[in-house]
Amino acid sequence: MSDTPARLLNLLSLLQTPREWPGSELAARLEVSVRTIRRDVDRLRDLGYPVQATMGAVGGYRLVAGKAMPPLLLDDEEAVAITVGLRTAAVHAVTGIDESSIRALAKLEQVLPSRLRHRVGVLGRATEPMTGWSGPTVDPEQLTALAAAVGNRERLRFGYRRRDGTGSERLAEPHKLVSAGRRWYLVAYDVDRADWRIFRVDRISAVRPTGQRTPARALPAADAAAYVTGKLSELAPVYQAVATLHAPLAQVAGRIGDSPADLVPIDATSCRLTGHTEPLEWLAWRLLMLGCEFEVHEPPELVAYLREISGRAARAAHG
Repeated sequence: MSDTPARLLNLLSLLQTPREWPGSELAARLEVSVRTIRRDVDRLRDLGYPVQATMGAVGGYRLVAGKAMPPLLLDDEEAVAITVGLRTAAVHAVTGIDESSIRALAKLEQVLPSRLRHRVGVLGRATEPMTGWSGPTVDPEQLTALAAAVGNRERLRFGYRRRDGTGSERLAEPHKLVSAGRRWYLVAYDVDRADWRIFRVDRISAVRPTGQRTPARALPAADAAAYVTGKLSELAPVYQAVATLHAPLAQVAGRIGDSPADLVPIDATSCRLTGHTEPLEWLAWRLLMLGCEFEVHEPPELVAYLREISGRAARAAHG
């Protein structure tokens, strides 16, 4: 094999198999001399691939873990398996790998041959994961299209369905994708409205890249996640709780959650909670999950909501 780039790719493909390759076997497979294999191994090392050589009768070459992640060569089956896995991770929005799975998926699908893209699509349509989530789901292809536009700083046209069900056409400059729980949000600059917006990805349809690149804009927040958090807080009415908890402060202090709150001991068996500016449902849930008796003093909306759900629970217990 006289074509050096092609030979290096074939050599790399062999070395990525988890085994030790004698130089003579590699030479026979690639139809070159053992000396050429040694030179090619040195070339791979120069490119950042950590190829280890061992001496002796059973020695040979193998690829080992290095300091950085080098490019990998995948066969058809491996490419399909990884793409399906990344799509699953993207839809499930697994904490810690959600955004990275979308970036990796966008890179992979950009170079995926059409025959493999077809196989991935067929497999996706033929399977249904049990997510345990009854809300709207997101199409992975749409996520990757949005991720590609974010990476390319490319303007997009798309349809968007508002909360009240009405539709509109948007021209936007995507900035970031943010996952929040089981939902995905697109942070983008809305060109027609000359302002920043967040869009729920499950309400986006008919994504159409324009091919127009745009300069980066300064987001009016520390980062995209902070911007989404702020916007969602503006949309949902929040309340501040004041309650007496019939439990020692030490028992509940580590279980009250991440929101700002003040806990002050009343006596050895009770304490006062002030704070937790959140929606009613979350306030009620946090208090109920403490596992102790409590009395809510403020707000009256929380008292009414707790009465409603306690009545609902009582009726279910006697039904």
